[in-house]
Amino acid sequence: MYAACVFLSIDPKQAPVAAAAFTTDILPKIQSASGFKSGYWVDPVDGEGFGFLVFESEMQAVAAVPPKADWSAPGVRILRTEVRRVAVSIP
Repeated sequence: MYAACVFLSIDPKQAPVAAAAFTTDILPKIQSASGFKSGYWVDPVDGEGFGFLVFESEMQAVAAVPPKADWSAPGVRILRTEVRRVAVSIP
């Protein structure tokens, strides 16, 4: 398994619109992506958000997140993405 770690910033003034776009546009794309297993997002700290998505393969993880995939939403800026092998999983 591979994790795609997505770091992003969210303009607090556009947070409600960004959340709506995330729910209606981005989440369905992620959930239907090849190899998708699970995803987690944590509350932003100082305007920076973080998402952790798990995929079956490295290639699938890379293909599902920016810059390969479009995650555009008002007030959201992707800071960076990292794909890493999941070393340990605790069910």
